[in-house]
Amino acid sequence: MSEALTPETPEAVLDEAADEAGEEEPIKQRKNGLYPGVSDELAESMKSGWADTELRGLEPIAQAEYTAARRAALSARFPGERLVIPAGNLKTRSNDTEYPFRASVEYAYLTGNLTEDGVLVLEPAAEGHKATIYLLPRSNRENGEFWLSGQGELWVGRRHSLAEAEQLYGIPASDVRELPAALKEATGPVRVVRGYDAGIEAALTDKVTREHDDELRVFLSEARLVKDAFEADELQKAVDSTVRGFEDVVKVLDKAEATSERFIEGTFFLRARVEGNDIGYGSICASGPHACTLHWVRNDGPVRSGDLLLLDAGVETHTLYTADVTRTLPVDGTYTEIQKKIYDAVYDAQEAGIAAVRPGAKYRDFHDAAQHVLAERLVAWGLLEGPVERVLELGLQRRWTLHGTGHMLGMDVHDCAAARTETYVEGTLEPGMCLTVEPGLYFQADDLTVPEEYRGIGVRIEDDLLVTEDGNRNLSAGLPRRSDEVEAWMASLKG
Repeated sequence: MSEALTPETPEAVLDEAADEAGEEEPIKQRKNGLYPGVSDELAESMKSGWADTELRGLEPIAQAEYTAARRAALSARFPGERLVIPAGNLKTRSNDTEYPFRASVEYAYLTGNLTEDGVLVLEPAAEGHKATIYLLPRSNRENGEFWLSGQGELWVGRRHSLAEAEQLYGIPASDVRELPAALKEATGPVRVVRGYDAGIEAALTDKVTREHDDELRVFLSEARLVKDAFEADELQKAVDSTVRGFEDVVKVLDKAEATSERFIEGTFFLRARVEGNDIGYGSICASGPHACTLHWVRNDGPVRSGDLLLLDAGVETHTLYTADVTRTLPVDGTYTEIQKKIYDAVYDAQEAGIAAVRPGAKYRDFHDAAQHVLAERLVAWGLLEGPVERVLELGLQRRWTLHGTGHMLGMDVHDCAAARTETYVEGTLEPGMCLTVEPGLYFQADDLTVPEEYRGIGVRIEDDLLVTEDGNRNLSAGLPRRSDEVEAWMASLKG
């Protein structure tokens, strides 16, 4: 990785310092860079001789009409108030390297823009609000920022100009470096989505309250409970890519046996990066007893014939919608008798849960239906003393079922997390909601309360369901679920 000449000090900080001093702040040099400085002649040379690369006549992004409708709903909810929604900033991974940037869900949902440092501001108007998207403009060529700054165009790539951004997102665009000063002078009620941009929050420190800001975050979380047509299509794209990623994994299980779970992780990641933006969350590639660890993301264990592989993974699309699918596969392609017994119990529980997903049903219904089946099996196997109603009332099945049976899905893998309990867990399913159904049974390797043959077996089956007008659509139906179908599918891929 080449060394930029710019330093550790972020460009926004330099610009702010320059503004306060009333002069342009020179771009600092890296402490141990190989070039001690820039000659006047080189600086002058770098200012000229560049072609005009401005993009004109751009078409709006695919979701522009949907983001406009989302902003309108937000405007109607908070009339007369200034609303500030930041994208967030780059985060340092170590020294002068950063983590890959991912825009805040709230900002991406309302704009479709995914670049760092952006801020959406809705200012009260005579009718509704006036929206402005504040972004970093293209790198400055006059002061050398485009080639000297570590975030300059020649180092990290071209940014859209403000004029291009207006065409793409359908929102007037302004220079974000001017926003903090403007916010400091703002009057009237203001709300901000906290936790993403410390500089923006500092500019509003005397104008906002956490209580009011929390109401803004809750509203934006609940707005995402029901997906629009664009979102449903993106979720299907994410799932379709995920299905192909699972197929990729099955085809290379022999190589995983020769290496480790990391081979599975890397194989799926390749599909996610080729067809999407990234993985939607850390892939769980849990072989053998690791399957009993719910969020096993170390993925450094062995993959052995005769064991089960619990693969929980999802591709994230370029618009940040993620799939979340789990299959528990026999590494050698065939379930043993005890593995099949446990797997089929989980499958039956999932079938009951999926059947309960329909408009008008309580959100809890699919969880209760799946847990009832699992409790019945645990009693029938002699692991719990019945009746089943007593087991469920006391939650005794949870020693082996551990987690809830699903969650909302969207731009976050656990989407809408800030929604009120009464509208989420205690709410009612509506067409357009997307959720997972994922029962599981996990018998820890050191659990002395179960027969030895059960120990170290973990099974989870997870699918992504879109609630429809007359029931549900399984977005991940392209992956087999029934044990005999899984075996036949694996054999066809390996063959």
